[in-house]
Amino acid sequence: MAMAAIRSINTVAEAMPRLTRFSLQAPKLVEVEFADGHVFKLSAEFLRINSPAVDGKIRSIGGEKVISGRRHVGIMSAEPVGNYGVRLNFDDLHKTGIYSWDYFYHLGSNKFTLMRNYIKTLKKYGLSRDPSRKK
Repeated sequence: MAMAAIRSINTVAEAMPRLTRFSLQAPKLVEVEFADGHVFKLSAEFLRINSPAVDGKIRSIGGEKVISGRRHVGIMSAEPVGNYGVRLNFDDLHKTGIYSWDYFYHLGSNKFTLMRNYIKTLKKYGLSRDPSRKK
């Protein structure tokens, strides 16, 4: 039983394509390319709203994680973390999320669904992708 679980975990890990190129096109874009030929261009806004870190600027509404007002966020830098990912530093001072290569692949493979669901959630709660205006 335990061996079957280990085999299953190894199979999933081996199925994930290897990263072949990472390119930060600051401030608005990250481009990642994988050995299977997939190339994903991921915007700073998309990466920020899908940060793998919990952040104090997230609103929890009805149990849903909602980050609004990040349409114009930029990426200031990317710091390597081991050989498995990067920490992105955003100009809204968010810098605690570590994006693994596997997570980049997941985000790229599901980009349109994730963004569509994000926009639906914002509309549901009367929020916007645009930053709120200072009074």
